[in-house]
Amino acid sequence: MKPLPRLDQFLTYRLHQVNKLSDKDSAAAYLEQCGLLLSEGRCLAAIGAFAPLSVNALAHRANLTKGQASRSAQALVERGLVSKETSTADGRGVVLSLTAQGKPLYRQAIAMIARRNDEIFGCLSEEEQALLGSLLDRLVAHAARQDGTTDIDEI
Repeated sequence: MKPLPRLDQFLTYRLHQVNKLSDKDSAAAYLEQCGLLLSEGRCLAAIGAFAPLSVNALAHRANLTKGQASRSAQALVERGLVSKETSTADGRGVVLSLTAQGKPLYRQAIAMIARRNDEIFGCLSEEEQALLGSLLDRLVAHAARQDGTTDIDEI
């Protein structure tokens, strides 16, 4: 009988390690550099990049649960960084967009995300980063198909 691999040899385990380590440092960076909690920073970045967004779309784009996205969006609205308007497509829903006050903080957050990206992936050459990026795109698409998701934006 073939011996089972060690837990730390699985790719999923190692991806989770990278995620946990990068989230920890990103949470500290969002708070220190932007005055935002990690979930708020993710929401601000997603709204700035993809607005207008519903809360459901925000949750998908920010990689949060709907509850986390809703609470974080409300905190951003209360701080005057995000506007919440009634959806014209669905009178019960809302759409979120950056306010004039939120746009400079969005630019600051994106600059911080770029620095964090360089810190995390800086040990890889440009070619290795491009290869990893394309491999991750394939993995995301494959996982989405297995999950039955047809629109990659709904992940």
